[in-house]
Amino acid sequence: MRLPELAFALVLLAGAAGARADPVDLKPFRASYGAEWKGLSAASASFELRNNGDGTYTYESVNQPRGLFRMALPDSLLQASTFRITDGRVVPISFRGSDEKERPIDLKFDWNARRVTGQAKGHPVDLELHEGSQDPMSLQIASLRALASNNLVDRVWLVDSDKVKDYELKREGTAQVETALGKLDTVIYTSKRANSDTLTRTWVAPALGYLPVKAERVKNGKVLFSIRIESVDK
Repeated sequence: MRLPELAFALVLLAGAAGARADPVDLKPFRASYGAEWKGLSAASASFELRNNGDGTYTYESVNQPRGLFRMALPDSLLQASTFRITDGRVVPISFRGSDEKERPIDLKFDWNARRVTGQAKGHPVDLELHEGSQDPMSLQIASLRALASNNLVDRVWLVDSDKVKDYELKREGTAQVETALGKLDTVIYTSKRANSDTLTRTWVAPALGYLPVKAERVKNGKVLFSIRIESVDK
């Protein structure tokens, strides 16, 4: 992976870490992670879930480069999803952020019209909404809630900037992971675009309410980029 691609990897991994999932009641939290690229400390990442008090939640991530990587990456990469829980399902309302070239992303989900509209990559977006579609951040909340209730679906539609992509989800098994919070029993799951050779693998800790404690971006069996938990405030 070339150094400029690290920015894109940060965006992809942002959604892979940080959702404290409860199948019944989502509780606000803030978690911090360290990111590595080729064994080097590359960035810090923070993830926060907020209850907006009006029946909606906002799940936000901010990634900031460290050390020499500050010269190659944007000052920060942000992603934020606002969603609601309807009949036990995560239903995205809006998504905002920026891509690897610091172009703004601003999307609105109109479930009555079955359209997602807004802007991304410098041009207007107007896409059909499939049943159960998610944005990159709300997908993680939905997946972790499903893991907690042993009901992970194997396929989902992901609205990714200006495209709707077919993603595959898979529960891989369990493992113990050493973390800054101690040794934790985890459940492992993967997410990847259909027919892609690149995937995101995530380790979540049931004892911490299915909080992700580790995630990796993997291509053809080779780890490109990884993040690991450093602290959490509940």
